[in-house]
Amino acid sequence: MSELSTVIIVGSSRSKGNTSELALAVASKLQASVIDLNQYQIAPFDYEFKNRDDDFLALMKQVLSFDRIILATPMYWYAPSAIMKTFMDRISDLLKVEKDLGRQLRTKKAALLGTGSDAIPATCFEQVFQLTFDYLGMAYQGMLYTSCEDEFIHGEHLLAIERFTEVLNAE
Repeated sequence: MSELSTVIIVGSSRSKGNTSELALAVASKLQASVIDLNQYQIAPFDYEFKNRDDDFLALMKQVLSFDRIILATPMYWYAPSAIMKTFMDRISDLLKVEKDLGRQLRTKKAALLGTGSDAIPATCFEQVFQLTFDYLGMAYQGMLYTSCEDEFIHGEHLLAIERFTEVLNAE
């Protein structure tokens, strides 16, 4: 199978933290682009869509040029980071106002990268993403979660990264 163009969207409180380290390691295996949400101004979802002048729509137009979208976030209190949750909430704009953009999500593959201090993530963490991708009609390819008590140690996660990227490339 030919390689899919891939973008990894990192949503973490720290641009140089464990989640970014994991994203960069996976990106190097997939020749993926990496986007740090901290570099964008994305306002919370607003039912009146008053936030249309922030960076979200321009960012999504860029993201939609890729075949596969991987979201990367630390697990904070069994949930995505605030910045990732805000990004995900704004997808509602694509379902209500920018419907042509929203429909493009149906043709995309999706995956998840997660980090946290728990040895294994709570099932509810991945479920948030699985259900969202399913609702959007995206083909979910799975999650790679790495436990990082203090810092991301590449060597400890190398085999898991290899296996995960092999699975992604096989689909």
